[in-house]
Amino acid sequence: MRSVNNIFFQFRLSRQWLVLMLAVWMLGSCKKSYLDIVPDNIATIDNAFTSAIEAEKFLFTCYSFLPKEGDPDSNPGFNAGDELWLYWEPVYDFFYKDPYRIARGQQNKSNVYMNYWSGFDGRNMWQGIRDCNIFLENIDKVRDIDPLLKDRWVKEVKFLKGYYHWYLFRMYGPIPVIDNNLAIESDVSAVKVSRQPVDSVVNYIARLYDEASEGADFEGLPIRILNQTDEMGRVTKVAALSMKARLLVTAASPLFNGNTDYINLKNKDGKALFNPNFEAGKWQRAEEACRIAVEAAESAGATLYYQQPGSIVGENAAVLTEMSIRNAICQKWNNELIWGSTTSPTNYAGRPTYWIQLFACPQLDPLVTNTELKGQLAPTFKMVELFYTKNGVPIEEDKTWDYANRYQVKTVTTQDNYLQTGYKTAALHLDREPRFYADVAFDGAKWFMRSNTSAQAPYNIQAKALQTSGKKNTRLYSITGYYTKKLVNWTLAYSSTSISVESYPWPVMRLADLYLLYAEALNENGKSGEALPYLNRIRTRAGLNTVESSWSNFSNRPGKYTTIDGLREIIHQERGIELAFEASRFWDLRRWKRAFQELNAPIYAWNVGRENTEDYYQRILEFGQSFTAPRDYLWPISESELQINTNLVQNTGW
Repeated sequence: MRSVNNIFFQFRLSRQWLVLMLAVWMLGSCKKSYLDIVPDNIATIDNAFTSAIEAEKFLFTCYSFLPKEGDPDSNPGFNAGDELWLYWEPVYDFFYKDPYRIARGQQNKSNVYMNYWSGFDGRNMWQGIRDCNIFLENIDKVRDIDPLLKDRWVKEVKFLKGYYHWYLFRMYGPIPVIDNNLAIESDVSAVKVSRQPVDSVVNYIARLYDEASEGADFEGLPIRILNQTDEMGRVTKVAALSMKARLLVTAASPLFNGNTDYINLKNKDGKALFNPNFEAGKWQRAEEACRIAVEAAESAGATLYYQQPGSIVGENAAVLTEMSIRNAICQKWNNELIWGSTTSPTNYAGRPTYWIQLFACPQLDPLVTNTELKGQLAPTFKMVELFYTKNGVPIEEDKTWDYANRYQVKTVTTQDNYLQTGYKTAALHLDREPRFYADVAFDGAKWFMRSNTSAQAPYNIQAKALQTSGKKNTRLYSITGYYTKKLVNWTLAYSSTSISVESYPWPVMRLADLYLLYAEALNENGKSGEALPYLNRIRTRAGLNTVESSWSNFSNRPGKYTTIDGLREIIHQERGIELAFEASRFWDLRRWKRAFQELNAPIYAWNVGRENTEDYYQRILEFGQSFTAPRDYLWPISESELQINTNLVQNTGW
């Protein structure tokens, strides 16, 4: 439905139109289904490098293959796992059913869902790599380009080339490495490339990120974007260093480090594609990459986002904490953002998160209904239970929290600042940490928006059947009874006939994510004491005490944080909470090799079709997920691709 995207972000209309037309031509010029690494249309390519103006158009074409990271149906991290759920089978209010089918165990090798290898949602990663190679092989032909500008462009394209390889690697594991395009006269057999071992792929991508980020502060990629009118969303040196850190943490994780599940995955010449031996040096390499990225980010001015006091009418400490959490995501170009995706849906240029906000936001105002607010992006029970208690420890560990009776109905008291006083709701919703109330809404919750004019008058969420936010028909409702407040910009406003959505760049990488990666690498290297400060910075912003204080005083496992294994559990849960609904958990569960446990657990929901409290608060089985290991840890390669390129081998289990 939405095939070719706007090429770039906040750019002048005339230039954007030229770039879009070039991208349409590039995307439509090749219909080959194998790895398309032989350039065609040579005459046109030569013309693209006759001047700096033409070369810049081709640069933006290289950007045009970036996936729509903020699109709920284009990014598998949102709906292909277990964080969010949707009523089935939707007839309206979706763009692709692919992620939902993956979540329901329907992935297959004949009609691969979210098949970014062959092309999905107008994005073919191999074609993106091909165009990056074309740029790098031809940029020296441009005579009228400033050397410093040329250096920046080359490094941008090297980053993009690395990122497209990374995107495929994360999905498919060992992939072919396409460093150069073949000559037009190349034999067909030369095009039939083989997959490269995991370690070779990782080293190649890391080298591209190194080449993209090298140079002094005012050489090559900028440390930060200064031209905020035309260039926001373009690659920076800090983005390149941060993505290298993510790559190397992933490569050091159990899926790719010492995994014997794929010991028999080999090319047809017998070359093994997975190294079955654990290498501690991979974690050391990851730690160093994280350290460099963190230092570069902080030197460039990156900080954890805090809502400024005095910015909200009637504010109090709880509201400021909540908005610090929410606006770390939704405040455009805030100082926590390291790299934001501005790739937008077709016909929605400059609005990369338009649809995810509408899919997340329910009806809020009892006096106004607008069917553009879908409210269908529903957090699952397991995500609701992942958040800590108000004491900063897991709900099953808190000595003061009644875990056994968490599904019983209780009446909200005046002490529950985040809930509606006197309202009956589940005990599960009481005495939880601020991130829970900032990220999730539910029957009995409050939802503050700027249009309320005062923090003292938030919207009251009442979500039983026929209530304002509840189920009224066969669509536009939450199947679990929960709503994803975190992703909705507080400036969203609507009437019965119109809606105003302030879009924000999707945070591909933000400082909190980088801190968590660094903490993870430090802990895996036996430096748990050095990891704790990075966790505690994030917890402080979330209104929690330190890990040490919280576990020592409230957990029934008070020494948990003092061991590598125990702190690993804490770091994993901190990532799950801090990055909830940001398309991170889907990949984290895979790299940790925990998807087999988590994605074989059932999906539960409240009985959302009921009108009275007693019937509504019955936890019911919505769906029994099924995840087959090791097969489902990696995407299958399409059978048609294997038939065309006989040198490719299929992933294990497919």
